[in-house]
Amino acid sequence: MGGTHIRAAVVMDDGSRLALIRGRTPIAEGPAAVLDACEAALRDARNGAPSEIRSSLIGVGISTPGPVDPWRGVVRQTPNMGPEFVDVPIAAELGRRLGLEAFLERDTNVAALGEMAFGAARGCPDFIYLTVSTGVGGAIVSEGTIFHGPDGTAGELGHTPVSMDGLCGCGAVGHLEAFLGGAALARTARAVVADGKSPFLTTRAARKGVDAIEARDVAEGEDAGDGACREIMERGRRAFAVACVGFVDALNPTRIVVGGAIADAQGERLLGPARAEVAATAFRTPRSRVQIVAAELGADVGLAGAHPLVIARLGDPAWRGGRAIPLSANG
Repeated sequence: MGGTHIRAAVVMDDGSRLALIRGRTPIAEGPAAVLDACEAALRDARNGAPSEIRSSLIGVGISTPGPVDPWRGVVRQTPNMGPEFVDVPIAAELGRRLGLEAFLERDTNVAALGEMAFGAARGCPDFIYLTVSTGVGGAIVSEGTIFHGPDGTAGELGHTPVSMDGLCGCGAVGHLEAFLGGAALARTARAVVADGKSPFLTTRAARKGVDAIEARDVAEGEDAGDGACREIMERGRRAFAVACVGFVDALNPTRIVVGGAIADAQGERLLGPARAEVAATAFRTPRSRVQIVAAELGADVGLAGAHPLVIARLGDPAWRGGRAIPLSANG
């Protein structure tokens, strides 16, 4: 479930997807309508599978933007799902409606599980997953298990500070997402148009409107030789490289797996400088181990990851009652 689309499929043991369903997310109609749309997509996917497969389905894996409480299966508050989408018990509700056990996880964590089971992190129990798209998200996998932290919010790697300036969409300053996320690139591009610093973007804005300028326009402007667009993209790539050094030094991953629409489009232009920066400035021991690689599963990664999510949690009561939160130092 995302801010734009709801996707559902029957996922087989090898990660293949059957009966793929895709529809719009009815955010404007409120949480109840979104839950109804999720239910409808799941029922359509189940009904679209062969009868022998329908009878052997064992659970529902749910991927949503965070923050979430994965132990209780509750979406806490997701900004791009509208102001009313707060403390929604999506796992319990959809499980009840479908008559199956249901489990919820933040979308980047589900993607990491998918890449570990079927993609670029196969056979790798210690890795970081990063997605560079509208925002920059992440997940930390240690010894084959998602690292959640006591509140389930660990892994928000896009909000790692890389600078003393640059306003992030979350309201804080200097985060990686403020330099490389698609929404931030678009914001920067519109400011450049207002300042008259980019002939390419000025022409594009005259054709489609300045408010319609997006990250894709900046990337296309760089390819067309526009200096301002190149500067915006290079600043984003530099921020990414610096962040990767921090991830390597702090977390000692075997791999950094990078996916998302912007990362896929940038390819080696994004990954190459990150590898070079890590090789030049990260601590010697962790830099000698880490590989920075492209994700393999594309847009279906959240569906593929729903399979290992269900397999890992089915029958485990820890994913029903809520995790006991340790007392703080202040009691």
